[in-house]
Amino acid sequence: MKTRITNQNMQQKAAFLSGAALLVMTLAAFFAQGYVHSSLVIDGDALTTLKNIQASQSMFRLEVLGWLIIVMMDLIVAWGFYMFLKPFHSGFALLAGWLRLLYTAVLAIAVSHLVIASHMVQEPVSGTPSDNLAQQAMASITAFEAIWSFGLIIFGLHLIAVGLIALDTSKIPKFISILVILAGFSYFLVHFMYGFLPQMERFTGTLEFILMAPMFIGELGFGIWLLWRGTKLTIDESYSLHNPEVIRF
Repeated sequence: MKTRITNQNMQQKAAFLSGAALLVMTLAAFFAQGYVHSSLVIDGDALTTLKNIQASQSMFRLEVLGWLIIVMMDLIVAWGFYMFLKPFHSGFALLAGWLRLLYTAVLAIAVSHLVIASHMVQEPVSGTPSDNLAQQAMASITAFEAIWSFGLIIFGLHLIAVGLIALDTSKIPKFISILVILAGFSYFLVHFMYGFLPQMERFTGTLEFILMAPMFIGELGFGIWLLWRGTKLTIDESYSLHNPEVIRF
């Protein structure tokens, strides 16, 4: 009985921490990628990008901080998803957790290139940016984008695993499970095409725009559900499909 209560408390805590981390991550991503990165970085124009960053160095440093926060939140989510999903299917939960950790490691490597770029551009704003410096800074930023895009292929596989676990239980709404799977498939497809089919970049961009809604809603919707209902789940010892425990309301 004591072990059952302890497991129940741990799963409720995992649901809360995962849901909260996903919300923090979403806000940080909106700021770092959606606002700062998209406004400062101009594709194919290294010199203008360097001028933008040098004129807004504090904002660029805040972008890097935002990405570091995302990395930390991803670690929490990796642990939280594993602990929450383990009673449903321990094997798939472990796979999903390791995929999330692998993605987080790739993201951390990508962000390190933004840190390098941040140090590169710390020249006086009044100085005339050199083309060589601009190309070096742009190379670091491009490396960040390419490595992160590769990581999102792994991230897509992680979401597919999470969605399949959720779909296998009646305790998580089917539409949430399907949205998570669709989000995972969308991330995998889009970023696989970016990485391995560069000749189709224009089509991939259009496809990414079409799939943007499920990519955004899938994991965020699951995070909101975890905060709303996941923290209220309890364990019933009478169930044993994949484990000797069941989570129920």
